Amino acid sequence: MSALLQRRELRKVTSSWHKPLAYCAAAMAMLALVSALGLVVDGRTLMGQSVWLKPFKFAVSFSLYAITLAWMIGQGGRWRRTLWCLGTVAVAGFVIPEIAAITFQAARGVPSHFNFSTGLDTTVFMVMGGAAYLGWLLTFAMGVFLVAQRRVDRAMAWAIPLGLIISLAGMSVGYLMTAPTSYQAEQLARGLSLTTIGAHSVGAPDGGASMAVTGWETGSGDLRVAHFVGLHAMQVIPLVAIGLRLLARRLPALSGAAARTALVIVAAFGYAGLTGLVLWQAQRGQALLRPDALTLQAALGLCGLVAACVALILAVSARRVPGLRVRAFAER
Repeated sequence: MSALLQRRELRKVTSSWHKPLAYCAAAMAMLALVSALGLVVDGRTLMGQSVWLKPFKFAVSFSLYAITLAWMIGQGGRWRRTLWCLGTVAVAGFVIPEIAAITFQAARGVPSHFNFSTGLDTTVFMVMGGAAYLGWLLTFAMGVFLVAQRRVDRAMAWAIPLGLIISLAGMSVGYLMTAPTSYQAEQLARGLSLTTIGAHSVGAPDGGASMAVTGWETGSGDLRVAHFVGLHAMQVIPLVAIGLRLLARRLPALSGAAARTALVIVAAFGYAGLTGLVLWQAQRGQALLRPDALTLQAALGLCGLVAACVALILAVSARRVPGLRVRAFAER
């Protein structure tokens, strides 16, 4: 009986979610499973990595993107029809063309990004680029309408727009990868025709030693780190708001909406700082796991500032909770 009630409650909660995006998330999860199978049974590689690694990573990322937006749109009370249309266009004009192009090229055993080897490869990459631009614009538009919503939970009212803003910044990092490297620019200036234009590595050619699963470079800077970190702020920051609301049941200092809202803003600031930090690190040609002293100092400074802000917010909030003040006085 309890299981039946739980299923009914879950159905009630998800009934307002954007259905095309929710179905898209499920389809991307299935593609991730198929790609994971390809990682095992297909021995073909590109630049030392399985041809199915990129479809797997993008399928997981798109699944998270779609399910998050499906939930966010379901939270809206105003402009629901506009949000529904924008979400549907995002599925048809952004997610599907992008993942279809990546999977098509993986099946062919050729690179999907920066590939100008043939007319077909150029067309596929141009389709991906157009879909990415459209996806950025659609995500921005949905963010504008989601910001204008009226919400009872103040912390979540801040978490959704801040997460989307950082996510858009993370998406924008992808455009840095499409610019020709200094070597490629020199070759193009000489009038040469190149098969590859753009790169995700800084300081070394693509295809060097890389981390497992992520495929990030271990011997040079990699712009994909900042792209990944920033992109998923749209999941992380709202999850912070949800986590704080759950913790408020046990921690009286979090019972006030003002304290939780302030902590969400600090979390967003810290996450944006982390995104900027790994981007700065990559642009200086440093691998994620090989930071220099300057990068470590910046990271420690960011952590210290965030920790100090959190401690200050909790201290001020604790002083405003009568029960905590009485308990603190009794313990003296």
